[in-house]
Amino acid sequence: MTAHDQTLAANPAITIRDERFNRGTTPSRWWAGEPFGTAWHNALSGTFPRGEAFFIESVKAFREGADPKLAAEIRAFVKQEINHTREHIAFNRLAADAGYDMDMIDRRTKELLDMAADQPAIAKLGITMALEHYTAMMAHEFLANPQHFKDSDAEVRKMWEWHAVEEIEHKGVAYDTWNHATQGWTGFQRWARRSIIMLEVTRRFLNNRWKDAIELLAQDGITGARAHWGLAKYLFGKPGVLRRCFPAWLGYFKPGFHPWDHDDRALIGKYEGDYADALLPA
Repeated sequence: MTAHDQTLAANPAITIRDERFNRGTTPSRWWAGEPFGTAWHNALSGTFPRGEAFFIESVKAFREGADPKLAAEIRAFVKQEINHTREHIAFNRLAADAGYDMDMIDRRTKELLDMAADQPAIAKLGITMALEHYTAMMAHEFLANPQHFKDSDAEVRKMWEWHAVEEIEHKGVAYDTWNHATQGWTGFQRWARRSIIMLEVTRRFLNNRWKDAIELLAQDGITGARAHWGLAKYLFGKPGVLRRCFPAWLGYFKPGFHPWDHDDRALIGKYEGDYADALLPA
């Protein structure tokens, strides 16, 4: 067995942590401690309820014939994503209560998903696989680099850490489902198709999340060059989540890539939940 195969065989069990956050709490409007991190994360959260429903259906479409291990991982993936959807609906309601137009992001997300509705199922799975790589990259950053949430509201930070842990745990599920679904393809066909999809997903993801964040900043009275420069400094300067994710993003294009080539399961133990049965050792 190769080192790569050993990593896959030993990847962490997917634990369903049915936790609830932001109930009966009122974080400040700039819960991240400043406007730019708040706008970026609110923009991400606004896409999750519809986006994660899309991920679930895309993966479930290819569960037929999956081996028992992958079938069990798909079931756990679905349960985790359902819980994420519930918690981000609750969080988005808090953001709306703080005065942000979160419906604007939801409408834009729906329009994009409606455009993908007529795509073949394998294309939807490819989109899911690429976006799951994005969530795994950012999850790694949120847990590995305390700077990202150092001034955040404690309850909101716990929600993002919980979400990040579970994104790391299931980061290989969509990819393994893709390999199952395309087992009749050549290695080159798999690589070429997933690479093309990732480039298009990246273009749309960066363009739309940037647009969403800028519109949220405008609702704080931060517009024009100040908004764009401040967001750019946040994402590419310090703490620089997108800058720091770039090597992992580039790694996706390596022939033979697998999400568990980067074994970051040690980060799972950094999350401390409220329920003893939800904890994993550091």
